[in-house]
Amino acid sequence: MIKNSYDILKERGFVNQSTDEAGIKQLLSKQKVNFYIGFDPTASSLHVGSLVGLMAAAHLQNQGHKPIILVGGGTGLVGDPSGKDKARPIMNRQEINKNALALKKQISKIINFKDNRAVLANNADWLTKLNYIEFLRDFGTHFSVNRLLNSESVKIRLEKGLSFLEFNYQLLQAYDFWHLFKTKNCVLQLGGSDQWGNIVAGVELVRRLEEKEAYGITIPLITTSDGKKMGKTEKGAVWLDAKLTSPYEYYQFWINTDDADTIKFLLLFTFLPVEEIEKLKKLKGSEIKKAKEILAFEATKILHGEKEAKKAADASAALFGNENKKAGSVPTIAINKNEFRQGIPASKLFVLAGLAKSSGEAQRLIKQGGGYLNEKRLDNSNLLITESDFENGEIMLRAGKKKYQKITLR
Repeated sequence: MIKNSYDILKERGFVNQSTDEAGIKQLLSKQKVNFYIGFDPTASSLHVGSLVGLMAAAHLQNQGHKPIILVGGGTGLVGDPSGKDKARPIMNRQEINKNALALKKQISKIINFKDNRAVLANNADWLTKLNYIEFLRDFGTHFSVNRLLNSESVKIRLEKGLSFLEFNYQLLQAYDFWHLFKTKNCVLQLGGSDQWGNIVAGVELVRRLEEKEAYGITIPLITTSDGKKMGKTEKGAVWLDAKLTSPYEYYQFWINTDDADTIKFLLLFTFLPVEEIEKLKKLKGSEIKKAKEILAFEATKILHGEKEAKKAADASAALFGNENKKAGSVPTIAINKNEFRQGIPASKLFVLAGLAKSSGEAQRLIKQGGGYLNEKRLDNSNLLITESDFENGEIMLRAGKKKYQKITLR
């Protein structure tokens, strides 16, 4: 029996709310639909939190539906108040356009744009051309101020202050949906759970202006088993850009998944069939490590390719297993060998390597027994590291159980 595209999303955990479940199921079963999902270009890279929406879109694309990936070049000039407790800094068009190009490169690794199977759009192309008086006259009449004030995202911000600029955001996003409905026959929008009010506004605008149905699905906010927002680590966000989070670090993020989250993340962040994941669900105790290795490999392969995923897996096995492989994908920095002639204190070296934020933090790490040099525990934070400590031109530092940094001489 062929599964409905909506059921596939629901089965894998991508559905939080939908505007009309029965209507969406019928729509997706009868025809191949054009749908859209938007991304905010306020940074040069998306992070793992954005991956949930991209994977949902990829699953729909694999079912034959056509994604419209909307980069918010226009709405980014305003700033979305949804889920935010303060206003975002206003960015200029040059910054936003530069970020938009970088995002397309990342998104292309997950969404297939070949042969017109997907479309990349930028709402700056139409929003920046709007005439304010005409927009108010033609679209402003369809929005109730009372309803906008009762919107969850607006209510939260009203307590701390909400500019009129941000207050307009819902109108602009609703306009996006209507514009894509008119120009690209887009009938479905995907978005994060904090976008519910914006999506409903777009659905209603299409209904009022076109007297036709459009639909929306929100994706749940993904949290870890301990209630934390998924994608945050001690070092900050886990980025999709390999320059910001290396394939090795990306692999390590996934392999360090909590046991309780492993199956959920396999469903959300890989393309493995549900039946195969169900088998992994039966693993218990130390066997769960196998499921985590599959999760880390598959997730890294999707974003960085199979070659990088294998390198990261080999490096991880070399570091955390009993193998004597060369860990070629371990994060590496090169330091001028002249620096080591006088010697560098161990605490300072841990800071230079990015394994501690300050000398004080590095000193505490070493004092508590969490600092290692070439797999030997350090007991003196002032120990001078010199060229004589290098083996074959390199040394390996470790902070705690799983944070490694290789240092080479140049």
